[in-house]
Amino acid sequence: MANDADLSAHGAGRGHADHEAGDTPAIHEHRPVPIKDPVEHGTHQTQYCELRSGGTFLALEATKGMRPIILYAGPDLPGVTAQELAILATRQHAPGSASVPLRGSLLNEIGTGISGPSGLVGHRAGHDWAIDLRISAVETPAPNMLAIHCEDANTAIATIHAFTIDPATGMLISNTSIENRGEEEFELDWCAALCLPVDPRLTRFLSFTGRWSGEFAIEEVPAFQGSIVRENKAGRTSHDVFPGGILAAPEAGEDSGLAAAFHLSWSGNHRLRIDRHSDGRGFVQMGEMSFPGEIRLAKGAQYRTPDFLAVWSEEGFNGASHAFHDYLRGSVMDARSLERARPVHYNTWEAVYFDHDEATLIELAEAAASVGAERYVLDDGWFGGRRHDAAGLGDWWVSSDVYPQGLHTLANRVKELGMEFGLWFEPEMINPDSDLYRAHPDWVLQAQGVEAVPFRGQLTLDLTKNEVFDYLFKKISDLVSEYGVAYIKWDMNRDTNHPSSNGRGAMHFQTQAVYRLLEQLRDAHPELEIESCSSGGGRADFGILRHTDRIWTSDNNDARQRQDIQRGATHFFPLRILGSHVGPKNCHITGRKFSMHFRVASAVFGHMGMELDLRDEDAEDLAVLAAGIALYKQHRDLIHTGRFWRLESPQDTNFVGCVSEDKQEALFSYAKLETELATLPRRIHFSGLDPAKKYRVQMVWPQHNPSISTPSIIDAADLQGDGAWVSGAALMGHGMQPPLTFPDTCLFYHLQASE
Repeated sequence: MANDADLSAHGAGRGHADHEAGDTPAIHEHRPVPIKDPVEHGTHQTQYCELRSGGTFLALEATKGMRPIILYAGPDLPGVTAQELAILATRQHAPGSASVPLRGSLLNEIGTGISGPSGLVGHRAGHDWAIDLRISAVETPAPNMLAIHCEDANTAIATIHAFTIDPATGMLISNTSIENRGEEEFELDWCAALCLPVDPRLTRFLSFTGRWSGEFAIEEVPAFQGSIVRENKAGRTSHDVFPGGILAAPEAGEDSGLAAAFHLSWSGNHRLRIDRHSDGRGFVQMGEMSFPGEIRLAKGAQYRTPDFLAVWSEEGFNGASHAFHDYLRGSVMDARSLERARPVHYNTWEAVYFDHDEATLIELAEAAASVGAERYVLDDGWFGGRRHDAAGLGDWWVSSDVYPQGLHTLANRVKELGMEFGLWFEPEMINPDSDLYRAHPDWVLQAQGVEAVPFRGQLTLDLTKNEVFDYLFKKISDLVSEYGVAYIKWDMNRDTNHPSSNGRGAMHFQTQAVYRLLEQLRDAHPELEIESCSSGGGRADFGILRHTDRIWTSDNNDARQRQDIQRGATHFFPLRILGSHVGPKNCHITGRKFSMHFRVASAVFGHMGMELDLRDEDAEDLAVLAAGIALYKQHRDLIHTGRFWRLESPQDTNFVGCVSEDKQEALFSYAKLETELATLPRRIHFSGLDPAKKYRVQMVWPQHNPSISTPSIIDAADLQGDGAWVSGAALMGHGMQPPLTFPDTCLFYHLQASE
């Protein structure tokens, strides 16, 4: 058994469980599995490895005793061999440079001499930093899998580089495991999952950034020379530094052109960098970003990076998104929630905030059920001394001041109304004004001698401590059992600026502990569903989605801004997991007012819910809301299982749609968000249809004719009546004229093919 004593003190008392490929990163307690039938290579003859699957091709040089080199990673090149790619990529000496071409390696270690930043940085007390890894063996456990074992005898460092191509999607999943084989401790400062070569045709970078209440904004960087570095040390995925991006050719759009999308499957601190060297080469590297001294490997200890996901598309951004959506559904998320229709939520937060009153909450439950809600979530304010946001976090027991009889009356009434009962928690956080903190001030992550950064009156609990982990599990599990909780909204509302435990950086171990706590709760309660919320979309990634069932996309329920937020999120996440709620008529974030028709329309394309005080809505708007929920239920299977398309659309509009797998049915949403400069709006062109099929096109939302003037295409094509029969070829190739409407109007087009 390898010695992991230096690291285990920071775990959550469960040891560092081994994980299968594609699972969460871990510190392993064992040496690498003995090689099965390693491919032995000659000393002089170059050897090659090829992986082909799902439309992706990976070609490498992999000669024993030499450095591994990626020759190509991208869309499949049928019939092409790695050997001919190596010839085509031949480089030569250039004046003013090294006497031989420097080719790097899978991590471009410092010892290779290649220019630009290394993907592996570490040392032993200032020594053994010039690592130069050479292949010791190659494994091919399956036709779509490859493991390259490397070692550097000089620095006593060994690595395993694992590659898998998902046959269903062409997704390349890669990670690196690093082992210290030296007698002295090795301090690992940085280890990327991979230094992935960039196709020189991909000159544009689409970065996903934003802020609280403005997540998933796209910032495009044109062709550049040098480096783009995006680092996040918030202790969560963050609102502003999403761990992923898209590289694209100049001509690439939603449906055409070459694009490569990539993402780090990890919910903690992370780093992304793209480097374009002066010699014309470029690399993407992503990995977990640790604090100084956080990852120190004793002899025999091993660290594995999070999974780095990458996919290539010659069908534009939609092609890349389709691969991510399918991979998430097929290989990441738990099948339990995927097999169920997504129930309509009602969340109490923007209706009552902390003003909890049992009679009022029951009244809201009855109103929610009457318009079609299927799940009722009691948000913040039900526990301990939680009458405002600066007290009570950590005291996970029902407040006797507000609920003298517990939550049974409310929970039972919710279930009588035919709804599931859900409950809000923020388990990782604690208020100094809480019974728990007064009893255990040492239970928080804090750097000794450093003043904590003020943030919502909260501190972060140290889940790497056994007693903290066990306390949270028991409190939450007992409440789930007692009240029959079917759903947890799991929130995390502050950055963790100084994640120190026992004097050492601990965000790596904290993130792993969060994963274990979530999984232990799901194991104890197999029907329980969990939402990842972090002040909205602050923890949205494929790592957290291995353990949760939904993302709260944003705290911002502004129906206009939601169109942009949700469109941005769909580049990586499918609609079925993106929480989208009908907000109040006066948005609490922006102060803007919207009609109920527009509020409903902005919530349908996602996992629909409500977050408003239904007592403030008049009978007419409640009827519109009920009709919108009924429309969602009618089409949610199409929305959640159909192929999602972002359509090219004019500025200040949002055009998206879902097409069934057999292309017999489709639902498209066209939202007008601002006025046009032109007299009439531009035509809209549909995507994903069968050009040979005839479709009956009907406008199924809004309930009224939204056109400013009449007659319009709505009248000419009888879109709100029997509709018009139009070929898929015409809808995609010629397009359709939208009616002239006021801003903040959203139209739904339903298409049904003839038998």
